[in-house]
Amino acid sequence: RDIALISRVGKPVCFKITKIDETGSEPLAILSRKAAQEEADREYVSKLTPGDIIGARVTHLEQFGCFVDIGCGIASMIPIDAISVSRIVHPANRFSVGDDIFAVVKGRNQGHICLTHKELLGTWQQNAERFAVGETVPGIVRSIEDYGIFIELAPNLAGLAELKSGIKVGDCACVYIKAIIPEKMKIKLIIVNCCDDGCVPLEAPYFITEGHIDRWVYSTPGAPKYIVTDFSE
Repeated sequence: RDIALISRVGKPVCFKITKIDETGSEPLAILSRKAAQEEADREYVSKLTPGDIIGARVTHLEQFGCFVDIGCGIASMIPIDAISVSRIVHPANRFSVGDDIFAVVKGRNQGHICLTHKELLGTWQQNAERFAVGETVPGIVRSIEDYGIFIELAPNLAGLAELKSGIKVGDCACVYIKAIIPEKMKIKLIIVNCCDDGCVPLEAPYFITEGHIDRWVYSTPGAPKYIVTDFSE
């Protein structure tokens, strides 16, 4: 408990005034963080349903996910594989502590709210429409496979380039868009140049920030891989 209190020094914290003690020379407000959280849970969190879009603040990052405050210090987590469609090795590739973000309620587990994030970053088609064949754009190397290099153009969109020596995961890459194939959800890239001095994560372009989602389909019509999130299940 002492460590938890120390970690909040200098940070805003929600309290509820439970009593005013006027026995001393000056009035003293008696505060309760627990009472504030119980009220937030009763009036807000308990009413959330799968598919609801909410605001959250990043509190800390672990290898397996991003922890957030969804209100009054009530904690929740976004698993690393729910942060974006484009794979990342650590949530720090996408977020920083203190970031104000949006998330979608996925469900509940033992009374705790479970969140997801990738559904707010647009479908394959929505992201691909931001680019055009013949453009040269920046990207981040996210994985290197035997058959090519995956380069992230946006948090929910990656393309494939041919293998090239001297490149590693995390490098910034300047790539030429050779082809965009919606029916296969593929983007063919050519690496123009690459630098290994680190890269600022691409900003998450939220396509929706409020309301409710019943069903989200990432894939294009007829694509061989069908990616969907159904919040009504």
